[in-house]
Amino acid sequence: MTSVEEPARPGERIRDAARTQAEILDVATQEFARAGYDGARVDEIAARTRTTKRMIYYYFGGKEQLFTSVLERAYGVIREAEQQLDVDHLDPVAAIRRLAEVTFDHHEQHPDFIRLVSIENIHGAQHIAASEKLGKIGSPALDVIRRILASGQESGLFTADVDAVDLHAMISSYCFFRVSNRHTFGALFGRDLLDQARRAHYRTMLGDMVIAYLTAERTAD
Repeated sequence: MTSVEEPARPGERIRDAARTQAEILDVATQEFARAGYDGARVDEIAARTRTTKRMIYYYFGGKEQLFTSVLERAYGVIREAEQQLDVDHLDPVAAIRRLAEVTFDHHEQHPDFIRLVSIENIHGAQHIAASEKLGKIGSPALDVIRRILASGQESGLFTADVDAVDLHAMISSYCFFRVSNRHTFGALFGRDLLDQARRAHYRTMLGDMVIAYLTAERTAD
């Protein structure tokens, strides 16, 4: 019997590389979210993974490219959730409410995403602007919103003259604020926006606000 280990097969090497890259992205997400882009250190990321700084540079090219990859994966998660959203069988009011709930749930479950977006805004969205992948990813939610708005307006349920981007911003801003401003809001007003006892209340309130805006009676100018 030989003592020499059997070399890894090509398929196994590919799977190992994929696992290593995923582990690096997991740790890098945590480190960038914790320390910001400027404060994060590739040495620290390497120390917390089963790899080396040299391999991180091999896989991703450098700190800037690593942060871009972290952003691409983070945005990919919410885009996947949007793509899986099935609201075609719902009436426009229920469909919009469901869309709002998906965003609400995602932002609550991914606080690192909120911190990463805040960090990227501090840097003027330079990594997103330079990313070919993020430039193409768009938002599947916009196509869904357009269809729902068209259906609601054709049926007379929706009276607001609003486009999909504005409505997307309206929903996202509420969900984003609830996570990003949790600590400052709590210090100022003594209320935790992520208090699980009030979660259902906030989730319902979001849908109520959006539907109230879309269906409010409007007088001609």
